[in-house]
Order: sequence, then structure tokens, then C-alpha cells
Amino acid sequence: MSVAQTEPGSNRTGTISYMDLYRRWEEGNWSVMELDFSADRVGWEALTELQRSSALWMYSMFFYGEDSVADNLSPYIDAAPTEEQAYFLTTQQVDEARHAVLFHRFFNEVLEVEGSIGSTLEATLPQLNWGYRGVFDRLDRMADELRADRSLPRFAQAITLYHLVVEGTLAQPGQHYIEDFFNKDGGMPGFSAGMVNVSRDEQRHIGFGVKTLSEIVPQSEECKAAIVELFREINRYSVGVFCPPAFDRSYTECWGFSLEDIYAFGLKLVRQRWKTIGFPLEEMPDDIWPFDHSLSAEEIAKSQVKLLLAGVTGAPHPSPDSSPEIQGLLFDMTTRRARTDEAGKGPFKVQWDFTDATPWNVVVDNGSTRADPGSISDPDLTLKTSWTEWVGIALNNRNPLRAIAERRLTPKGSPRALNTFRKVFPPI
Repeated sequence: MSVAQTEPGSNRTGTISYMDLYRRWEEGNWSVMELDFSADRVGWEALTELQRSSALWMYSMFFYGEDSVADNLSPYIDAAPTEEQAYFLTTQQVDEARHAVLFHRFFNEVLEVEGSIGSTLEATLPQLNWGYRGVFDRLDRMADELRADRSLPRFAQAITLYHLVVEGTLAQPGQHYIEDFFNKDGGMPGFSAGMVNVSRDEQRHIGFGVKTLSEIVPQSEECKAAIVELFREINRYSVGVFCPPAFDRSYTECWGFSLEDIYAFGLKLVRQRWKTIGFPLEEMPDDIWPFDHSLSAEEIAKSQVKLLLAGVTGAPHPSPDSSPEIQGLLFDMTTRRARTDEAGKGPFKVQWDFTDATPWNVVVDNGSTRADPGSISDPDLTLKTSWTEWVGIALNNRNPLRAIAERRLTPKGSPRALNTFRKVFPPI
């Protein structure tokens, strides 16, 4: 069964109780040790060299992730507001450990990576990219923060990161496509049977997260603010998790799906779940999801992948693409996240003079913004810098004041204009 077929809590969260979710855990219990991997080695050898490299990349992320979430779940149990929630989270910790053992067995018996769970995990580390490490480093810190602060806003943040981002946005789309491939291929029956069980468990976990947040978020501005704060921190990492080694699109296409497919699938889930929770994406601040919400998930995914493969989003790149199309996509994000109410009366005009790319300008006027290539007359503020430097400032938290001090960014305009700019265009 594909993970896309059923979704506890997708549109009927209020009808599912925590004890219902617990009952599903008992009814769906399964054993990793009963899986038979004897035929899977032949199926592994039948894959192409590219497929094996891609599978090692993907399964390393799954294996490390399952171990990490198992290690980090204890403070969630302690912070749960109700006993029913705590009991369910206890079952989830068992699930995550079981999933880690599944991948350990698969690495040992099929990929022939021998050793203890710890040594097998260590073998996965070279496969973990910048975005993945950023997300899971944040999960580690979140567990520590939740131990120190069991407040409802912190708990909402933690559930968002664990259940909605790690499990719901990152793990589930990958499971969906890989599971579908091996179900059709039939070459690794033991692993396929295990992944069906993993997918069923993850659906239940995500259903718990959606239900929990739908109960505590709509009536709490503090919880909403905490979630927004988390998204501002984590989104730049999560968008880079699926970036394949060396930007090689064939890492997904060898399985019959594209990067655009996986981003669109993930975005559909994100939209659906936050609508169910009662805090839809379009009601969040514009800088969280700076795209046109009237567009389809497929259209948005196409732009996301272009920016990722151009080296603009994702891991900091020494030479991001500066083609007019890529510049246009970044400045579209810039205008969508502009805080127009901070611009004051009349048009506020900003000119970017790039030393290595086409100049661009943005005009904020009467509560609206527009961005265009080329120069503009009488700008309030002119920023002279390289395209690479600006991408680092806009997307990768590179310090603009340090860039000014080191003369990598030169602003020209009044102190008031520079202060207005900082209010209108905060870092992405």
C-alpha cells in the first residue's frame, strides 16, 4: 500500500481519538526479525550502478533519521499535555527503534555493510548533505530545548519539526516513490514488506501530529508564533534535503520520478495538513512561504527545483547561477516577502548593481511591490555587490554588516533609507 493512499487525520482529525491511534498500533504490530531478506541480495545486484548509488544515498538518510528520532523522542513524552498523548508517543518511540533495526538489517544483509548498529550508522555519514544535517541538528537542539521548557508553544514547535517536517514533509515523499518502485519491481521482497510496515507506522505518527496541533494551535497565537519562528529557521535547510549528490537529477530519475515530482508531492501534503490543523500556509507570514499560493504544487515545485539546482537555495554555493530566469525567481521571492507596511509614504525604490550579473530593482509603492531587471532612476538605496554575495545574504544568513565592513557590499543612500530597507526586506 502506498503511503499516499490513506492519511489518518487528513480531513477527519476530530473523529480520531488518541486511543484509536494507540489501538491501531497494537493491531498493526510487526516484527523486523521475521522479515526474509534472502532474495533481496539478488534484487540489489540486479539494480544498475546508478540505482545502487542512489539507493545508498536515500537509505542512509532514512537509517540515520530513524535512529535520530528514536533518540530524541523521550522529552516529547515528558512534555505531552495529556496521558493519552504520552502513551501514544511511547509507542512511537518503539516504532522508530524498530525502523532503525530494519535499516540496520538491510545494510548488513543486503548491502553487506557489516558491524554493529553504531558502526553501520557511521557508514551513512558521508551520504548526509547540508540540508539534511541542518534539519537533524535542529532536531537534536529541539529535544534539549523541550527538556528545559515544556510549555505548549515549545511543544507545538517540537511536534511541527518532528511530525510535520521530518516525518511528513521529508520522509513520507521519499517513502512513497521508493515503495512504489519496489512494489512494481518485485526485486527486494523483504525490504518492500518492511517498508510497507514503516509507511503504515509513519501515517499513524503524522496523524497524531496533525491531531495534536489541530487541538492546540488554532486558539493560541503564542503557538502560531512559535511555529512561524521554527519555519523561519528550518525552511532553508529542509528545501535542500532532497538535493542529490553533485546536483545529479538522475539520482531520482533512475527510479522513474523527478525532483519536481517529489517537491510537488511534499507541498501537497504540507498544504493539506496545515489546512486541517487550522493554520493554512496562506495565513502564515509572507516570508515563510514566499510563493504565489494560487499556483499549483507542480508549478511551485518547478521553480523550487530550478533555484536548488542553480545553487541559489540549499547549501551555500561558491558560484550560483545568475541567469535572468534565476534572478527573476529570487527577486519574485524578495517582493513576496517584503513588509510593505514598513515602506512609509510614497514609493521606496531599491537598486541592486551586481558586479557579475544583470542589475535589478524593486519598487515598493502603495502597499504593493514589483521587481524588474535593469536600472531605475533616482533609487532611494543602491546596493553594489556580487550576485554570489547577495545570494549569501538573502538566503544563507550571511551577515550584511560584515559584508559592508569588508567592502563586499556597498550601500549608497541615506541612513534612513538603509534602515527602511532593513525593515522592508528582512533576511529570508
